[in-house]
Amino acid sequence: MDFQASDVHLLPREDHYQLMFRKYGYFQKIRDISNDLSIRMISYFKFLSSLDISEKRKPQSGAFQRQFQDFQYSLRISTLPSACQKESLAIRILKQNHSMPLHELCHFRETAQLLESLVQHESGLILVSGVTGSGKTTTLYSLLHYCAYQLNRHVITIEDPVESIQSELLQIQVNEKAGISYATSLKAILRHSPQVLMIGEIRDKETAKIAIESAFTGHLVISTIHAKDSINSLYRLHDLSVSYEEMRQMLRAVVCQTLIERGGEYKALFEMLHDKELVNVIEAIRNDLSYALSADATLVGQKKKLSGGCYEYTSN
Repeated sequence: MDFQASDVHLLPREDHYQLMFRKYGYFQKIRDISNDLSIRMISYFKFLSSLDISEKRKPQSGAFQRQFQDFQYSLRISTLPSACQKESLAIRILKQNHSMPLHELCHFRETAQLLESLVQHESGLILVSGVTGSGKTTTLYSLLHYCAYQLNRHVITIEDPVESIQSELLQIQVNEKAGISYATSLKAILRHSPQVLMIGEIRDKETAKIAIESAFTGHLVISTIHAKDSINSLYRLHDLSVSYEEMRQMLRAVVCQTLIERGGEYKALFEMLHDKELVNVIEAIRNDLSYALSADATLVGQKKKLSGGCYEYTSN
């Protein structure tokens, strides 16, 4: 736990296994482990996660919880059969009932203040995008913690899976086999009068439609979407049948997140589209003028304009 790894991987090789730690998207090899010990370790973790120890030909996933150094952790287990007739093991380590304050998460304090102002809206949709490992989930929990504690709002989340148990939130777990999808859960959740609704990911047309409808009916909706930057998040929404007029009316902000290392710790940088700049970009895309966008994305800190209307941060 002292390494603060987010994932542990046990990778099969021809005559041994490799133990790898993952932190902030980077892998570090720890040591080689014998086949015999590795196989016993995988069986032990499968047992703790209530998985089928004898089944080695199919992928399996499960979870269990343990307490370390006065903190409760959830360990999500995933196994995968490999071509060399050995299983690969991945463990995601998630600290429970923990969220990072926005001012500690953000590289620029002004960014935290801007994010706090955005979630004070009573309705609308806020989207967070970024590559895998960029900290989107951490940002979501930080925003929700602020809404629950500082703004005293009723917050409900729907996640697949629930990444971190938060005592101040009402969290719903997606279970497709039981018929609990994002779409069906959202319909039920709206009867419980949430003021803030978090959707783990907008991944299909039905979820996008209900998210927009929730924003229209007086809820603040916060979610993530798979896109490489803020502008492409708008294109992705349109692919999911969200009209440009719906975006113009209901989108409060589109945020793209990345991580940088400063003094041995990682901080989040954000590219943001909001207010007038967001409306201008939506209109430009609607009119097929994305190659000549003139609106500036409002970024906290120094920025450099790139081609296609996108921006990147430059450090001071």
